[in-house]
Amino acid sequence: MRRARFCAAGLAGLVFAAPAGAAVLQAGAGKTYPLPSAAIAAAGAGDTVEIYPGQYFDCATVHAPGVTIEGVGNAADVVITDKACSGKGLLIVDAPDVTVKNLTLTRARVPDGNGAGIRMEGGSLTVDGVRFVNNQDGILTAPDPHWVLTVRNSYFERDGYCGDYCAHGIYAAEIGRVIVDHSKFIRTRDGHSIKSRALATEVTNCTIEDGPDGNSSYAIELPNGGALIARGNHIEKGPKSGNHSAAIVLGSEGVTHPTPEIVVEDNDFTNDMDGHGTVLVNNQTATEAVLRGNVLHGEVRALQGDGSVN
Repeated sequence: MRRARFCAAGLAGLVFAAPAGAAVLQAGAGKTYPLPSAAIAAAGAGDTVEIYPGQYFDCATVHAPGVTIEGVGNAADVVITDKACSGKGLLIVDAPDVTVKNLTLTRARVPDGNGAGIRMEGGSLTVDGVRFVNNQDGILTAPDPHWVLTVRNSYFERDGYCGDYCAHGIYAAEIGRVIVDHSKFIRTRDGHSIKSRALATEVTNCTIEDGPDGNSSYAIELPNGGALIARGNHIEKGPKSGNHSAAIVLGSEGVTHPTPEIVVEDNDFTNDMDGHGTVLVNNQTATEAVLRGNVLHGEVRALQGDGSVN
């Protein structure tokens, strides 16, 4: 199998080492901390916060580096919902090397339309097995070229919003790298399932589907260019898609990032829009896109713009 290699100066950074004797703090009914926010506030560097099943009308800001926030049991049974800290979201991560695992973040709303399940503001972040349901943004990041956002085994449903501007399933600002693997995006609303202004973006083994009533715009957009690997994904544009033109778009807002490679391979793409043709990749950069091994269903062209199709 071909493997992507992204090289960008300064992306490695420093690896956080958890201190010896890191604590485990438990949140939930009958536990030391009744609310996740209380346990997260008490956590120190390298600690783990375990959240037990329940529905928590709560939000929290993570200040300590290297913290792991993890739901216990089934992710669908550990729910943080409805509150927004600092007018931003359910979890604001204001520290590096944080991991969020195995819980549900739902119904984030703020007046400016950018209420996020997770707002990444303090350094690289790993999200594993998290469900993002009915938020304005699933994940929203601040910009820093040294940061990496990694999302694995996660589920996004009915995220997105468009008012004066749009929110998305994942919206990455100008960070170093976005990695999305083995994750599912269903019924995204208005915006894009994945919008990335990162220097490099990798989307692999994911499902991105509008279904019968999702009205998303693009499956993947890199509006300012940047390296792209999209491999092994199942993508579907549904009958209510808000933008008929393409599934994957690069350079739509002007190319400001180096774009060393665009590789789109081994994807399965279905156009379910009645009476509307579309393209898999609309490449508005000067970099030659390489498309190979993709399977197309419906009224679809593989490529618009520079590149090759095999």
